[in-house]
Amino acid sequence: MPREAPPEFFVRRPRKVEKRIAYLCLGSNLGDRAGTMAKAVGLIARTGLKIIARSSLYETPPWGPVPQGPYLNMVVAVETELSARELLNMLLGVEHAFGRDRTREVRFGPRTIDIDILLFGEDVIVEPDLEIPHPRMMQRAFALIPLAELVPDLKVQGVAIRDALETLDRSGIVKVEPQPVGY
Repeated sequence: MPREAPPEFFVRRPRKVEKRIAYLCLGSNLGDRAGTMAKAVGLIARTGLKIIARSSLYETPPWGPVPQGPYLNMVVAVETELSARELLNMLLGVEHAFGRDRTREVRFGPRTIDIDILLFGEDVIVEPDLEIPHPRMMQRAFALIPLAELVPDLKVQGVAIRDALETLDRSGIVKVEPQPVGY
């Protein structure tokens, strides 16, 4: 008896995979901030994302209404074949691996690790839980300073990162020098 071809909906077709560059902003203000961020970048790399650039670390004043200690922030550029939604889910998993539970925390409160997608290629995405470019990045020096270190001339909605940064208060933001090995 001859075999019939599978119904059309069972046929797997390779999907066209586009590589995109995404810029991720990492922040931490609890525990070993620098160590946590280094481990988070390592975990991101182990998930299959290709780390193509990373900014320096910057100590920044806390942002928002909740009293808390200063943050360390950095931006990492990654190359990915994931969709923006897949990338978000993977990054939420990385945060969870460091004990973060967004459902149980105070908004804009202290955190062991925070990872935001600032940019995803040139995509513009507006969904209830995913907005790209990040909706408040152009008002936040703690995100733009490390981003400008990597891509100062990159334009977001027609405005160069370095130009947007010129309009923001950068007081209290200090580049953190790397610690010598063995200290």
